[in-house]
Amino acid sequence: MKMLVTGGTGFIGSRLALEARAHGREVVVAGQLNSMPERHRARELEAAGIRIEQGPLQDMDFARRVSAGCETVIHLAAAQHEANVPEEYFFDVNVNGTRTLLEASAHAGVKRFVYGSTIGVYGEYRGEPLDENSPPAPMNAYGRSKLKAEEVVRAFGGGVETAIVRISETYGPGDFRLLKLYRAVNKGRFFIVGSGDNLRQAIYVDDLVRGLLLAASSPAAVGETFVMAGAETMTTRTLVWDVAGALAKPTPSLRVPMGPFLLAALVMEGTLTPLGIQPPLHRRRLDFFRKSFVLSSAKAQRVLDFAPRVTHAAGALHTASWYRDQGLLP
Repeated sequence: MKMLVTGGTGFIGSRLALEARAHGREVVVAGQLNSMPERHRARELEAAGIRIEQGPLQDMDFARRVSAGCETVIHLAAAQHEANVPEEYFFDVNVNGTRTLLEASAHAGVKRFVYGSTIGVYGEYRGEPLDENSPPAPMNAYGRSKLKAEEVVRAFGGGVETAIVRISETYGPGDFRLLKLYRAVNKGRFFIVGSGDNLRQAIYVDDLVRGLLLAASSPAAVGETFVMAGAETMTTRTLVWDVAGALAKPTPSLRVPMGPFLLAALVMEGTLTPLGIQPPLHRRRLDFFRKSFVLSSAKAQRVLDFAPRVTHAAGALHTASWYRDQGLLP
């Protein structure tokens, strides 16, 4: 019952690997150790007896080595936040890497391959809740490459059972992306860019991990695509209020206009990206305050009996406690 988790030193992958290991599964992680968060998570994984393999999944030899002897592969590794690389880079990592891993999985006799996709394939909310039948309209290289990788998974005929999970914004213990938000709210220095009225359905990581494991084990998941999102639709302002409540801090009330930040992002992208430098501010970073997503997980509930259990207020409290336990937050 050996499982491969790619992107295993990432946020979601690390929590998935730890949960599977806690339930007695033998787990192998393919991941990187290029950043402080990745190294931090790697220490947790190694303490749990999980082996970490480093290498490019586009390389067939590496893909065959990490998938050897595995019954299940949950593929979460992706190029995502890079803002200083051409679009071809996203397609090489996200599409070619997925194709190579699928072929290696078939060679290894893998039974089930779960592809972790993204709600970014939709582009953004268009007035009706987005579900598996909503037409994709990705708006950036990441979304376009993930949608293309979905097509590769669906078309694969190598005898491997496949399922696709479109993952909503995820938070919880192990997440370093929102650490800056928690720290700023804790210090009373957080401000909202724009109105803060954009809509979101964040899912707590433990709920998502449970959904991914269902997709990896349920016979009903084979050949299907699922949206997995939190149960609550909230504004960014509400999300921040929950964080303030979890930290027992005053609710941030300062707002600043979006326009100057958007202009600065455009200038930085236009000047720094051609030089191969990661812009400190870019449009995708501002999407936290701009984009709306309203989603339906009805199919996952109907087919997999999956439903989120953790409210955002409770999840924010668990997340704040984890940051403090790790010495990341006073």
